Formats: sequence, C-alpha cells, structure tokens
Amino acid sequence: MKSLWTSFVRWFDTQHQVFDEGSVDGEGKPDWFRLTPLMFMHLLVLLVFVVGWSPVAVIVAALLYFIRMFAITGFYHRYFSHRTFKTSRAMQFVMGVMGNSAAQRGPLWWAAHHRHHHRHSDTDEDIHSPIAHGFYVSHIGWLTTREAFPTNFESVPDLVKYPELRFIDRYDILVPVLLGISMYGLGAALEAWAPQLGTTGWQMFVWGFIVSTVVLLHGTCLVNSMAHLIGTRRYKTTDESRNSFLIALVTMGEGWHNNHHRYPGVTRQGFFWWEIDMTYYLLKLMSWCGLIWDIHGVPEAAKAEKYTKLPVGDAATKPATPPSTPPAAGGAVGQ
Repeated sequence: MKSLWTSFVRWFDTQHQVFDEGSVDGEGKPDWFRLTPLMFMHLLVLLVFVVGWSPVAVIVAALLYFIRMFAITGFYHRYFSHRTFKTSRAMQFVMGVMGNSAAQRGPLWWAAHHRHHHRHSDTDEDIHSPIAHGFYVSHIGWLTTREAFPTNFESVPDLVKYPELRFIDRYDILVPVLLGISMYGLGAALEAWAPQLGTTGWQMFVWGFIVSTVVLLHGTCLVNSMAHLIGTRRYKTTDESRNSFLIALVTMGEGWHNNHHRYPGVTRQGFFWWEIDMTYYLLKLMSWCGLIWDIHGVPEAAKAEKYTKLPVGDAATKPATPPSTPPAAGGAVGQ
C-alpha cells in the first residue's frame, strides 16, 4: 500500500521519496501504477476514430510535434545535455518549459540520463542500449523501470543550481497537463467562433495533445533504439551508433547519430550539406537573432575522417569516443 501511494504521489511530485537503488540494466521491476498515464495516453490515441479529424486539428498536431521535437533535440539534447552553445537564463527556462511540454520528463532528468548514456554507450550500464538489452528495452521498456525514474543530480551540477529548472523537473507533469487543457480550450473556442473549421474541443485535445505527444515520444525513442541498429557508420566509436537519413528526417537531425557520438560536443549533427539537420538550421537562425551564441562548429578533423567507413559489428575494435563532459557550472548561460 505504501508503494502504491508513493507511485500515485509521484504522478505529481517526482521527488516524493525514492526507490531503493538496484540494477540499472533496463530489466528492473516496472512500476506499472505510476506508468498508468503513459499507457493511458497510448490507448487514447484510438479516440481518433471517435472524434474524427479536421485539417486544422491535424495541422496543430504536426506543428506541436515539430515545435516540441525542436525543443527536445535543440535544447534538452544539444544544450542541456551537451552544452554545445550558450544562451540566456530566460531563454534556457523558456526552452526547458517547451521541452517539458513534450511529456518526456524534466530537463535535469533528461540530461542526466543522456550523459550517462554517452559515458557507457552500448555497454551493460547503458540502460537504453539495443545492443546490450534488446530493442524493446532500449526503445521504451527502460522508461518503465524504477531505476530509471529518479533524477541523478550529481550528473547535472551545471543545471541543478537553477531553481526554475529544478521546479519543472520535480513537477514535470504540470506543463503537459496545461498543454492538454489548452488544446481542449482551443478546439472549443474554434468550435464556437469558427465552426466552419470542423473541429471540437475533444478533437483538438486528441490530435493536438495525445496523438502529437505519443508520436513525438516514439520519434525521440528511435534515436535510442534504431539509431544503434540501422544505418551507416562513418566514424570509429566504442559503440554501434549509426547515421540514418530517415531517422534524421523524423527527429529533425538526430539521426546523424554516429557523427554525434564521435563528436558529441558539436552543435551540428549533420556534418555535410546532404545531411539534413533541421534542428541546427533553427539554432543557427536563433543565433542570428541573438537568442543563442557560441555555437560549437564541426571540427576540421571530422571532414578528414569522412571516408572511414566501418563494417557492422566492429565495436570492440574501436578507440574510445571523445567524452561529452559539459563545461563547469554556469558555463553555457549568459548571466
């Protein structure tokens, strides 16, 4: 009963107590009660057959997918996790909120897990490695484990000093709930004021929030799973990271995963002109507007290595990947 109550409270406060530490091999005991909202959202996707669809609802769903994917790839990943550019404290918080709206937990939790991934990529300690633990665990199964739930604050000392980031990390359900409510409100308003658009409150909620969020989650998870299984390998790394054009399209540039694992501190992940990286293009636009700065460019060494094509299954012979250690606390924020 105590464990059930803890799981319930942690829907709203992720720091309410802690689970006993156990293995982090991705095969720990799931906490199904706490994960009920995640499973429920997947079931709610079926409501598209009840509420129908309209062009405006589908457009809103697509826009929210790409806006929030950019917040995840550009800021949760390339900023919070790797500190590959600098920005102001205000912009850091705004983009942290946008990333949080994707319902992929808080920025500190996300960055801590990702930094751990780079330190132990495709080893038994990598909780979402398809090489070590199989496709299901690497794609989404690891999210169901108790070991994956807490935020490892020791891995993000540069972020933990910001109380506003700690707040959205601790109460990470707040922003997604507000987004869901706003989607219903938008649909209801359009139904009343622009009935010719053919949408309703529930239709907008299902498409704009539920469908968009679930597809976004699995799009992000593709990088954990499929980007270590399919595609080509340009660089020598200690893991099985791969480059995939298709995954790059779905994730706005994250599919150039082998590039990223070879040079994790670089802002751009599509190193060559034919490697489409929409996240980088948008970050570059933000830099022209003065919203971010000190973008880490692709090193010349990356181009010199471009013909190093590697066969499948050669990870054991590769030299170590350069570490992705972030700068000292506060190093990426303009004060």
